Amino acid sequence: MTSLPSNDALAVMQGICGLSIKWIDFAYIVASIFFIFGIKMLGKVHTARRGNMVSSIGMLIAVLATALYVGIDYTWILAGIVVGSAIGVIAAKRVAMTAMPEMVALFNGFGGLASLLVGWAEYERIMHFPVAEGGDRWAAYLAHAQTEYYFINIVTWLTIWIGGITFTGSMLAYLKLAGKVSGSPVVFKGQKIINALVAGAMILAIVPQCLIVDPSASYFAVVATIVLSLAIGILGVLPIGGGDMPVIISLLNSFSGLAAAAAGFVIGNTVLIVAGCLVGSSGFILTLIMCKAMNRNLYNVLFSGFGAADQTGAKVEGEMKGISVEDAYYVLEAARSVVIIPGYGMAVAQAQHAVKELATRLEENGAEVRYAIHPVAGRMPGHMNVLLAEANVPYEQLVPMDEINASMETVDVALVIGANDVVNPAAVNDPTSPIYGMPIIDAYKARSVFAIKRGKGAGFSGLVNTLYFLEKTRMIYGDAKAVVGELAAAFKEE
Repeated sequence: MTSLPSNDALAVMQGICGLSIKWIDFAYIVASIFFIFGIKMLGKVHTARRGNMVSSIGMLIAVLATALYVGIDYTWILAGIVVGSAIGVIAAKRVAMTAMPEMVALFNGFGGLASLLVGWAEYERIMHFPVAEGGDRWAAYLAHAQTEYYFINIVTWLTIWIGGITFTGSMLAYLKLAGKVSGSPVVFKGQKIINALVAGAMILAIVPQCLIVDPSASYFAVVATIVLSLAIGILGVLPIGGGDMPVIISLLNSFSGLAAAAAGFVIGNTVLIVAGCLVGSSGFILTLIMCKAMNRNLYNVLFSGFGAADQTGAKVEGEMKGISVEDAYYVLEAARSVVIIPGYGMAVAQAQHAVKELATRLEENGAEVRYAIHPVAGRMPGHMNVLLAEANVPYEQLVPMDEINASMETVDVALVIGANDVVNPAAVNDPTSPIYGMPIIDAYKARSVFAIKRGKGAGFSGLVNTLYFLEKTRMIYGDAKAVVGELAAAFKEE
């Protein structure tokens, strides 16, 4: 690892660059302000792109200020920038909008891994800190770092702990979202006890690291923390069912921020602490909002195994009734009010542009068109907003769940495109259903319901949607992009 520059070398570099401690502190404050405003702007669709740019500028300020002030060997940093940028550009160009949730999971995971490596590297630096023969390495390092013994150990342990959980948890979430492993929850006997024992062992690993100065015992504790944190990340996500994946994605995002903040304490970087805390706190707030949208608490999400085979709810009577695209067109042609309810099926079919075209045709025909957005529709927070924004759907037409429900009884046609749990009436009238009490979009109250679906199977969570069995509901089977495209074409031909 590159050694820190001497005081004389540091003074020379500061003189050349015109930097000082006050200057870099000011730069960090400016960067933090950019972060705060950037995150605030990310909260709205029409300002999200600018918010991303503002946050990026803040990070650029922080990186340049740090690099110029500290004075380091740029060889490996430049190599990392080149390789990382190339991977990022290729991934961004090739990723489909349907794969954005798993891409977010990967980003979270690599952020956690980076923090873990920072904590581990700092510990290695401490263990190899130069001291005189017979000297106390810890005392010499702490005198150099001007920090407390227990503090540096605890933050190093937290960085490794949170980073490891974030990495493996996010990787497993990625595999579930990408369909490489089953999205169903994995629940087995004694699972909670095993999780508790592993978590307890991980917490106890800090004791020898703090109380025993012997390097071999301390190093064993660090390695044990790494292994156990990686294990608890996997064990923690195994029981998460498909219906809860948006919540777990936002929680892992929060963890990646907390890991970054802990890494900031380890290396003594103020702006990293601020940025990590912002991401961690905003991610956790979003997690709580998502839980509220599902009428569940975080404990239920993490430990209840939502979507398990024994949680299917009451048996559904009746059958799903199909309708042709031509017949559906005649109903839509006469409709004066249409609400489009998108779900992951729209993302899979990449049908957002076709949906926008159909909405345009409906409006030209005199209908009022709105999009009902449920907070947990899709596989990640804001998934539907991202897809519809890509298709240039006006932000004003994206209506939150509570607002659209207030007028659903006056809607002529509710067009459900690939949504399942977020419109399932079982959440309202089936106490045996695992989603009972979850707020939904009240599509069942509309005068007519059309549901576009590829087949008759259950959704990603494994639950049967009772909306599809109602007398007022008609199913249009097929690929969402093709079906919606045919409906839009029918309006052109009239």
